[in-house]
Amino acid sequence: MEYFETLTQSLQAQNRALPTLLIDLDNLDQNIAAVLANFPKQKGLRWVVKSLPSPELLHYIMKRSQTERLMVFHQPFLTALVPLLSETADVLLGKPMPVTTAEYFYTNLPETATFNAVSQVQWLIDTEERLIAYANLAEKLGQKLRVSLEIDIGLHRGGFSFKALFSALHTLQSYQHCLEFSGFMGYDPHVVKLPKILRSASKAFSMANTEYKRCIDLVTSQFPELCNSELVFNGGGSPTLELHKTGHTVLNEIAVGSCILKPSTFDIPSLTAYQPACFIATPILKKLNGTRIPAIEFLSGLMGFLKKKLGRSYFIYGGYWKANYCYPPDATENGLFGASTNQSLVNTTSDLAVGDYVFLRPSQSEFVLLQFGQLQPVRNQLLQAPWNLLKNY
Repeated sequence: MEYFETLTQSLQAQNRALPTLLIDLDNLDQNIAAVLANFPKQKGLRWVVKSLPSPELLHYIMKRSQTERLMVFHQPFLTALVPLLSETADVLLGKPMPVTTAEYFYTNLPETATFNAVSQVQWLIDTEERLIAYANLAEKLGQKLRVSLEIDIGLHRGGFSFKALFSALHTLQSYQHCLEFSGFMGYDPHVVKLPKILRSASKAFSMANTEYKRCIDLVTSQFPELCNSELVFNGGGSPTLELHKTGHTVLNEIAVGSCILKPSTFDIPSLTAYQPACFIATPILKKLNGTRIPAIEFLSGLMGFLKKKLGRSYFIYGGYWKANYCYPPDATENGLFGASTNQSLVNTTSDLAVGDYVFLRPSQSEFVLLQFGQLQPVRNQLLQAPWNLLKNY
């Protein structure tokens, strides 16, 4: 309670009152430390940009974690990052991009003195057709492009099955003059999300690892000319991070993002050591006695009698975010009135005033963070200089 009351005072002290996305730097620091704790020394760490879409936020995280490996899922983000990254950064695409999007990226590159957008980017390939299309693009550009192959290790959201992988590697072998094999990417969130009655997390983790190892063994044993000591075998993610840290994993690189902000979707057993580090704060615009719903106004008194918190109505600035109310503790959106992105109706037993703040906890970070124009870091519940967001288009 005191935490949000202090935040409210800090927000009220500034000269503007808008819906604001807060980043708690103290909890963020704890979460970064939790990621790094017992992190296998022989493994690499790659930060997922879609979950952390701010240049300053990424810079803060990369500096504290001492890694410049990023995973990007959106071409405008990639373009925006080019001038900001150093000659030691490495970017892996987290999903296959249409070849026209990749070509647009290369023909509209911003100026950079350090980052090499050819040698420091790994494009993700999921089909032979896309592999050939990227080979054609590389020849058109007169550049040798790095490609990572997406493999299906149990999620079944596309990517090469083990059966299809041999043919893809054989095709890639024939395009070595314009394409460089950079490794595999295999995503495994299903490992901790499957109902236990179907498959335990430990069993699913073992099966995903076994499938990944089959793919590694295939390329290293039958296509040694494609291999080098720098190959990236990427996977993991926030849901399975701790399994890859503490269990046997064939990965040499683990991707992480959302857990260091811990939106509510990530309230899962494997992430109990992590603390929520992002909140929405929005001011109260109107306070009304009772809760009056159009066409059933005559029930207002009865509703207030049956449910105490319906005795007060608060209309907030904005609403209908992918988020859950967290302060006041019993605050809820009024379902009868209906959701609104303009002025949501909130009921709570707390006695609040116009200008006080209601707080919500995002259920995810990658979409919600982009809705607020900028991020507002806080340290010890005191506002710091705002952070920008990556250009979305």
